[in-house]
Amino acid sequence: MKLIKKIRSVFGSIPLKFSIWLYFLGFTILVFLLLWLFQIFFLEKFYSQSKLKDVEIASNAIIASYNNDTSTEFSEKLSKIASANDLCIEVTDRFGRSIYTKEYSVCCIIHGRENSTYYYQKRITDNGNKPIWLKVNNPRNNCSTVLYGCVLGSSDNPDGYLLINTTLVPVGSTVTIIKRQLMIITVILLIFAFFISLYMSNRIAKPIDSITEAAESLAKGNFNTEFDGRGYLEVKKLAETLTYAEEELSRVDTMQRDLVANVSHDLRTPLTMLKAYAEMIRDLSGDNPVKRNEHLEIIINETDRLSLMVNDILDLSKLESGRQKLTPSEFRIREKLGEIIGRFKGISEKMGYSIHFEPDEEMLVRCDVVKIEQVIYNLINNAINYTGEDKQVFVRQKNEPNGVLIEVRDTGDGIEEEKIKLIFDKYYRSENHKREVVGTGLGLSIVKAVLKLHNYDYGVRSKLGEGSVFWFRISAKDVRSVEDE
Repeated sequence: MKLIKKIRSVFGSIPLKFSIWLYFLGFTILVFLLLWLFQIFFLEKFYSQSKLKDVEIASNAIIASYNNDTSTEFSEKLSKIASANDLCIEVTDRFGRSIYTKEYSVCCIIHGRENSTYYYQKRITDNGNKPIWLKVNNPRNNCSTVLYGCVLGSSDNPDGYLLINTTLVPVGSTVTIIKRQLMIITVILLIFAFFISLYMSNRIAKPIDSITEAAESLAKGNFNTEFDGRGYLEVKKLAETLTYAEEELSRVDTMQRDLVANVSHDLRTPLTMLKAYAEMIRDLSGDNPVKRNEHLEIIINETDRLSLMVNDILDLSKLESGRQKLTPSEFRIREKLGEIIGRFKGISEKMGYSIHFEPDEEMLVRCDVVKIEQVIYNLINNAINYTGEDKQVFVRQKNEPNGVLIEVRDTGDGIEEEKIKLIFDKYYRSENHKREVVGTGLGLSIVKAVLKLHNYDYGVRSKLGEGSVFWFRISAKDVRSVEDE
């Protein structure tokens, strides 16, 4: 870890495959360091503790057998324990007389030495009849041994004594042999680890490098990039995510191009008319009040149209950036719907549209009245743009247990099923209309942004040849009866 940090501090960011290689190699070196540490430096201590543990287990088994078995069974068990663990065992009575003897070690210090049993028995007595552990060197062959002694029976009134002696074999020569073996194994495995880690790091990093190159191509605007996710599950998921992002970016790029085309077209027309009629006033109708007022009225209408386009773009930008906050207030929804529909009376009479309103009982709703007005206005305006040749638009209010449902229906050509999911996207504008459409394609996007800000459900139902129904629902939590007012 410190090595990698130092390398990063010197060279900055390092390639993934190099990082993986360093981690793998570092892990291998750490394993060998631990192996050397425990096998070489702690081998003797571990061996001594293991021998002491063997003696302790053997003594417990002998004491249990002494208390429960017959003389024959006890003698047989003593032989098995001594043979299995390379132990010398001496069991005496309370007076130091030998009862059972098993000798399996050439370094034994309790057999073949005069008064040795009595001496160690006395050591137990001097220790308050508590067990003793002694490390004793056999002078005859210079062997290092361990002696364990304890009483049999009660410590206050012992029945006898148990002495166990085992040899501590020198491990120096063993350590030397192990050290040589470890040296050879370490060199061989480090060489293998170097090349295997290099191969594995390249194999792991290769699909990520491939995706990185593809992502760089995508960043340059190439939306036909292929992301290869073969190799690993995580890389596959990353490739799928980037592919999805590529599709979305491509779609947004197409919509933005459409927006530029639509806005350019919609702006060019009123700007051309503004310029044309301004020149006409200057050159032709300046002294004719009737013509001049007519031309000025057209300029005012086109200016309003331009203002509407700019306001739509600014409103959507504020809503999507989160800078637009809700200002809830309580109002009557049926009354508000009737008021908004009344604003379309002029265009209805002038252009031959009929807007039908099907109200339900009056309800009090609490939400941002200005933004909900904007939603209803945009939905009705959208229906007028796309309704059929009969020029019929239907607005309905329906009170439901889960809120107040508002529907706006047209009788137009409808929307293809695969395009319904795009209808609320910004810049999208359906081609299923038979008259000039006023707007930038942002009206339904503003509807979506406002309703999401209120956390209200919304959607569209459409059938080709029969028209479309755009709807939203004011949640029940924001609705109450006028009788509660």
